[in-house]
Amino acid sequence: MSSAPPLAAVPATLPASTTLIDAAWYDYVPIVIYFAFVIGVGLMVRAQASTADGFLTSGRSLPAWVTGIAFVSANLGAVEIMGMSANGAQYGMPTFHYFWIGAIPAMIFLGLVMMPFYYGSKVRSVPEFMLKRFGVEAHLVNSLSFALAQLLIAGINLYLLGNIVNWLLGWPLWSALVIAAVIVYAYITMGGLSAAIYNEVLQFFVIVAALLPLTVIGLRRVGGWQGLTERITADATAAGTDPALQLHSWPGNAISGFDSDILSVVGLVFGLGFVLSFGYWTTNFVEVQRAMASDSISAAQSTPIIGTFVKMLIPFLVIVPGMVAGVLVSEVRDLKAGASQAYDYNDSILYLMRDVLPNGLLGLAITGLLASFMAGMAANISAFNTVWGVDLYQRYIKKDGDDAHYLAMGRRSTLAAAVIAIFTALIASNYSNLMDYLQTLFSMFNAPLFATFIIGMFWKRATPAAGWSGLVAGTLAALAVNVMLWTDVLSMPGQGGAFLAAGIAFVVDVAVTVGVSLVTQPKPDAELKGFVYALTPRSERTDPHLHELPWYRRPLPLGVLAGAMVILLNSVFH
Repeated sequence: MSSAPPLAAVPATLPASTTLIDAAWYDYVPIVIYFAFVIGVGLMVRAQASTADGFLTSGRSLPAWVTGIAFVSANLGAVEIMGMSANGAQYGMPTFHYFWIGAIPAMIFLGLVMMPFYYGSKVRSVPEFMLKRFGVEAHLVNSLSFALAQLLIAGINLYLLGNIVNWLLGWPLWSALVIAAVIVYAYITMGGLSAAIYNEVLQFFVIVAALLPLTVIGLRRVGGWQGLTERITADATAAGTDPALQLHSWPGNAISGFDSDILSVVGLVFGLGFVLSFGYWTTNFVEVQRAMASDSISAAQSTPIIGTFVKMLIPFLVIVPGMVAGVLVSEVRDLKAGASQAYDYNDSILYLMRDVLPNGLLGLAITGLLASFMAGMAANISAFNTVWGVDLYQRYIKKDGDDAHYLAMGRRSTLAAAVIAIFTALIASNYSNLMDYLQTLFSMFNAPLFATFIIGMFWKRATPAAGWSGLVAGTLAALAVNVMLWTDVLSMPGQGGAFLAAGIAFVVDVAVTVGVSLVTQPKPDAELKGFVYALTPRSERTDPHLHELPWYRRPLPLGVLAGAMVILLNSVFH
């Protein structure tokens, strides 16, 4: 996901049969149709999941436009929509940084630089890349940490999904968790990764169809963009705050938590834009897996770059409605004015739906929210399947099984992950700030992994011993910082704590990896071909048919265009 902003405390679930929004019977029709399509897609692509490779990697047969949309949709889950709309209501335009600084540059880098190595090496997972570059120890450390992270994050998505169903439909939380887990289990089991990816494409269009009317109608209610800025200015002035903090994205003091403009910009650029963002987008197998399902190197490279064009527009669907709610919804206006209420910013988009959408459109909006939450959970579970099946079970537990055995194990691991996610959702329910919880996981799992990857990819002297020791040292360094934050030994405002933990993890990982590499034996150059930039011939890093493609299907022109567009957006909405 885009590196995430702080999310206000999650309220207790509503009692059964109590709803935040009164849905008419026909609001349930699009929900039923959507679930029918989800199961139908799983049945249609079931043939592609008849082998272990097809179930876990989709046989590398999908076109770039499909994997590109799935790349974004896999990240457009519960935390993304609820968290970003909540922070749009609370902080305004600085929240755009989590997309245009905290996602786009890293996605372009992934497509142009890292995907040729992932795809060209024929690996089926990021940990498998670690195995071939650094060896067994680094592979095992990365596989275990990644599998654990995916189960924890799947629980966050499932918990928010259960809460939304509880708030909107009045179903008890436990039943919402079980029903959602069963649906996700069903379509992944039937169709494997192909079902997950095609459903993510379906879910993306459902999400857009749900959120676009909310944005358009909400903006019309406040008099368009100019009316929105005028009302934000008036409300902020009345509350005695500076409206520029909400109407200008830079220097972003509100989200960084730093009073100093210089420290705020440094924290956003280095902490969010580099360490957390690159650490997430370039090494998180949930997203990389979608690109690796493409049918060629150029398609794999284009997948995250195509995703950038979609990602640029997502803020207008999730942040702008939150900003509208901040001036239009009475409960949110009272909250911004400092009133003590029983609700919080998490509910902003739900209250806006209540106030501006008629019945009928409400059903579509609810369907969009359900789709987004299921997309996030399905992405985590399908990624867990591959890492468990390929990197742990097949390599360390049963090395001589036949294809049918590994296919059956893949389906059993889907069931196990869905069940475990129910319990990790209960763990997530104990945290008052889920986005801080998520950022804590990123600082420990993604930041050190990114440091190891970058060094290993561009420095052939990096050794197997350095690979695993750097990962462990970086993870422990982040854990130590987080423990000090949890115990109030350190106190950092806003997202400063997450930025600090990630930055220290990155620096410690680099120092340990370099230091250990200088005193241990590296792999022979012949074993590093395809995994180290300088040792890999250009012909193995490019698509042999690249020259036959039109410019709009080539990764480099697409990357340049995406970079220019995000610079333009940052300039216009600064």
